[in-house]
Amino acid sequence: MISKAQFDTEIELIISNAIREDVGDGDHSSLACIPIEAKGKAKLLVKDDGIIAGVEFAKKVFLYVDKDMTIETLIEDGSKVNYGDIVFYVEGSSQSILKAERLVLNAMQRMSAIATKTRRFVDLLEGTGTNILDTRKTTPGIRALEKWAVKIGGGENHRFALYDMIMLKDNHIDFAGGLTRAIDLTKSYLKENNKDLKIIVEARNLKEIKEILKSDGIYRILIDNFNYKDTRKAVKLIGNKCLTESSGGINEKTVRKYAECGVDYISSGALTHSVYNMDLSLKAV
Repeated sequence: MISKAQFDTEIELIISNAIREDVGDGDHSSLACIPIEAKGKAKLLVKDDGIIAGVEFAKKVFLYVDKDMTIETLIEDGSKVNYGDIVFYVEGSSQSILKAERLVLNAMQRMSAIATKTRRFVDLLEGTGTNILDTRKTTPGIRALEKWAVKIGGGENHRFALYDMIMLKDNHIDFAGGLTRAIDLTKSYLKENNKDLKIIVEARNLKEIKEILKSDGIYRILIDNFNYKDTRKAVKLIGNKCLTESSGGINEKTVRKYAECGVDYISSGALTHSVYNMDLSLKAV
């Protein structure tokens, strides 16, 4: 997984690029009608129910735009919210508040939707010992925000990108010339390049599970698109040799049944690619 320093850098890049994209050479609407010395105060108002996420990100945005702004937090990331709740107040330059407003709302609305959906999965898995994982099926450019939201919702992050973990999927295996060859080549590559990366290997059937288990050093086997019966068989075959992960179209109706098959993890791209933004607004007070 990526380090905290790497993650913080990703967040800084998101903020700087988003402000560049949105503000350009100036917020001329505000510049045209609001005096530069004007001070204001606004509240983040919830117009939906769910799990709030992005409060800490919002603070970073406001302070990036204007280090003199102050934020009073009433509700922390990961808390349940209801229609009418006020999450925080921000106070300072009126122009600065307006400059940051859209980025704060865009990010928090999406992050809160992801956190809310993740929490539903977490609640469905309660008591099973199975953890929910996100995937790389994220919005280009804001992956760090979306994965942050999954954590806020109680889920766990899968690999961040292509560089922090080895994941041999069906295309890697086919292009490499087979399962065992792909694994052997991967181990040689890691050794030759002095890299310490965990290896996950995808299995498409029970025969491939057995072949993967002949190789040492596999961190996790991805049990992909298996039915419940074969998932249970796969878990029994794998035992304590490595961790297990189920994936492939698993949704809120099926997630608990897969967990009851005994897998350690379930990954779902839907946590990040299939959500509806939470309705939030920033209102002057």
